[in-house]
Amino acid sequence: MKKLSNVYPVLLAGGSGTRLWPVSRERHPKQLVKFIGKDSLVQSTVKRLTSFLDMENIRIVCGQEHVHEIARQMKEIDLSADGKIIAEPCGRNTAPAILLAMFHILKKEADAVLCIFPADHVIRDRNEFQEKLRSAVKVAEMGHIVTFGIKPHYPETGYGYIEGAGEVGDGALSVKRFVEKPDLETAKKYIDAGNFFWNSGMFTFKASVMAQELRVHQPELLKKMTQLPFQGTSPSQKAYAQLPNISIDYAVMEKTDKTAVLPSDFGWSDIGSWKSLYDFIPKDTSGNVIDGDVISKETRNCLIMGHERLIATSGIKDMVVVDTPDAVFVSDMENSRDVKFIVEKLKENRRTEYQTHKTVHHPWGISTTLEKNDDFSVVQVELYPGSKLEIKTGTSTVEHLVVAKGLAKTTTDHQRRTLKKGQSLMLSENQSILVENPGKDLLVIVKVKSHGSSSD
Repeated sequence: MKKLSNVYPVLLAGGSGTRLWPVSRERHPKQLVKFIGKDSLVQSTVKRLTSFLDMENIRIVCGQEHVHEIARQMKEIDLSADGKIIAEPCGRNTAPAILLAMFHILKKEADAVLCIFPADHVIRDRNEFQEKLRSAVKVAEMGHIVTFGIKPHYPETGYGYIEGAGEVGDGALSVKRFVEKPDLETAKKYIDAGNFFWNSGMFTFKASVMAQELRVHQPELLKKMTQLPFQGTSPSQKAYAQLPNISIDYAVMEKTDKTAVLPSDFGWSDIGSWKSLYDFIPKDTSGNVIDGDVISKETRNCLIMGHERLIATSGIKDMVVVDTPDAVFVSDMENSRDVKFIVEKLKENRRTEYQTHKTVHHPWGISTTLEKNDDFSVVQVELYPGSKLEIKTGTSTVEHLVVAKGLAKTTTDHQRRTLKKGQSLMLSENQSILVENPGKDLLVIVKVKSHGSSSD
């Protein structure tokens, strides 16, 4: 299949994905999670583009805190992240994110065609998707801003809708109007009408066309974006935070007369809840989706996930059970969308479970909290080859570092030491140490932090 060389896929990989807590969290949102198969959602999104788009053209827009993890995941699928990741200093919705990528691409290609994809969506029929994308590129080259409209198979009230009108070419329709999320009766009427489609949040357009529509409908946003000061390769956080928090739908799509909707039916889902994940994945003979070490008896139409320990169920139906090392979520299937309420409660109570897992990925390696209470904490630290990590103690804390695997070079108070497997050292209060992994293998250290004065 011939590749489209002037087309630039832009993956929007921001957002916190709180509706899929406890697996998806602020520091490790759903686009980075491997829900289905061996690939994360962002990896799957990249892979379905590789056969017909030039992967050197791909751009991924994400938060600064997720850059290193996305780069690591790109490396896992043999794609270099160099020059492909665009970091937002803070989230300002889809319009600024798309424009940030567009201006980045325009430095290389004078009039590129951009294809915008949320990085956390799933598509079942890859061949049909690729055919529709080729049609979208053709319609975009005619001067239209194309949105993919998903043919609805049931009256969904959780999506916005697009009403299509006359054909503009290659199967695409002109857009009569965008509609907010409807109530159930209205959604049923949309299904019966046959010309209403779910708004997928995927777009294709020529950069020059989008720039012209911005000049007409969002001149102030366009001006602010073009005047953004940069610190290295990222825009200034102070300036970026002052941009309007506005979606591309509100900014342009609902105002321009150049919008076209391409009716599509390729097995799309935005995986916006545990129920939508359950609906997407094939079921066993009891109607269950089971992933992990699970023993079930008289269990029907359930989603059960967990890999850290055994999950046993008996006599339940239409339930969601999701187990992680530090939290378990249990809900009936229909109300599983309400997990966002739990996340807000965790924030109010200043609990870390809304934000991080026990295992956290860093640029230098991985840390896993093994035990934590008021008296002490135990953390396993894995340092990648060639990486460095500075460890600091505070007032009334001491730390013991034990090398469990590999070789560690340490520097403290201008003193250098080399620690082998089984060797250890202690850090007293208000002390810092630089730990390096000089080897070619992983360095594993166990940190035991004691709280309270060392004289106690």
